[in-house]
Amino acid sequence: MGRKAIQLDEQINLLQSRGLIINDIEKAKEVLLDVGYYRLGFYWFPFEKSYPILDNRTHEFKPNANFDDAVKLYYFDFNLRNILHKALSRIEIAVRTYMTYVVSNAYVTKPTWFADPAIVSRGYVQSFPSKVYNDTFRRIPEIARHHRKYLNDVYAPAWKTIENMTMGSMLALYKSLHDADLKIDISKHFGVNFPVVFENYMELLRNLRNTCAHGRVLYDFGPEHSIRRGPAMMRNIGQNQNLNGAIHVVLYLVKQISVNRYNEYKAEIEALIKKYSQSATVRQVLENVSGLTVD
Repeated sequence: MGRKAIQLDEQINLLQSRGLIINDIEKAKEVLLDVGYYRLGFYWFPFEKSYPILDNRTHEFKPNANFDDAVKLYYFDFNLRNILHKALSRIEIAVRTYMTYVVSNAYVTKPTWFADPAIVSRGYVQSFPSKVYNDTFRRIPEIARHHRKYLNDVYAPAWKTIENMTMGSMLALYKSLHDADLKIDISKHFGVNFPVVFENYMELLRNLRNTCAHGRVLYDFGPEHSIRRGPAMMRNIGQNQNLNGAIHVVLYLVKQISVNRYNEYKAEIEALIKKYSQSATVRQVLENVSGLTVD
């Protein structure tokens, strides 16, 4: 919309002047008011002549570009986000639980082992009060209750503290562990033989979770770091820099936790791809940008 807001009729006229086909004007207005012109712009971008180049974007549409296809791509993202949220939450809870269990039982006399430089890196320990256990963290109800009851405790024990860590903080803690055998134990529990691959997978999941949590675009998702080859990314399975590869990693890790949930999420994702691939234009975007195809 440029640098100033414009009303719905002007938005419609602008899109049409750029070559976008709008079959139902009133429905388009309803969608624009519900979703927003700016947000939908990410979903009609693949149908523009200049895609994927952002610099000097002309906003002119390719022949036969249709508003309905942009909306379908938006709802593909919306529905996939809901499926992935369930899967990512399942993985995060499982990793948090197992890491807390394994390391806490390896150091039973040190309930706050996460802040012990003999167990984790000194750099992690030094940054822990500001990066993790800050004033906001201390206001979490169960953490606050612990400190009211145990006035002399610097930190709450691992099972309370780690339960409230973000995925990023949890991954940093895993990387900081000195004991290589413990790291291997944790990664192998989730079907990954090498900690460096497990760390890469968890970093990918952190990126994907942030994308989902903030409602960002999914169809053109790309991880911050290429996905490493490993059990979830064997030869000819997925790609290492797109949504298809990310979904393979998510489903692989879910399968290590629950085969039933793996089958459930896999079927939901496949049905979603099939549904939105009925539009030839959307199917082309999912294939070329997301790497997703109908089996």
